[in-house]
Amino acid sequence: MAADLTERPLGGVAGPWKRWTGTAQATPKSGRRSKAAWTAVGRFLSMAAMLVALFAALVLIVVPVATGSQTYTILTKSMVQKYPPGTFMVMKPAPFDELKYGDVVTFQLYSGRPDVETHRIVGFGSTQQGEKTLITKGDNNGANDPEPVRAIQVKGKLFYAVPYVGFVANFLGNSDRGTWTVIAAVALIGYGAITVYTSVRKTRKRDEPAAEAA
Repeated sequence: MAADLTERPLGGVAGPWKRWTGTAQATPKSGRRSKAAWTAVGRFLSMAAMLVALFAALVLIVVPVATGSQTYTILTKSMVQKYPPGTFMVMKPAPFDELKYGDVVTFQLYSGRPDVETHRIVGFGSTQQGEKTLITKGDNNGANDPEPVRAIQVKGKLFYAVPYVGFVANFLGNSDRGTWTVIAAVALIGYGAITVYTSVRKTRKRDEPAAEAA
């Protein structure tokens, strides 16, 4: 009878060759990398949101207040080709004699009344007394405005325009711009302080295990 010389593990215990189950456990390093990646994304989004808020505060509140400009919102389609309804218009004071053909100006429809219009200068005229006047027209209108515009009616010349945010500015209220400036400044400073504190705290937590291991 031939002897069975095949080597078997003692006690029937499986040897070093184990059957592959098709699954693998995630290593701690991969978990830490994934967490670090999400942390970096969160920081980027947080910084982006802060920059957007800062830009909005500067453009919509701080700059108009600092330059003594008046802000208005386009409500009609008379300037729709370039300034559709909802456009936020910042009109800066300008000497009447420096206004030129093509400038966009905001003016009172009637001197001393609150109603205003924002149209483009398409010409110049004068009264019988020799006073210089403006001929204005909406870009989307077929005819010039019926009445000439005198210097006393002009509220300002276009400084810059921001599309689609005028309705939000109307909701906040132009008369409360100073209040909103303070609120925006405090909010941004507070947000920045929280972001810095959180970043420093996370850095310290990462450094503590390294210091203990050393």
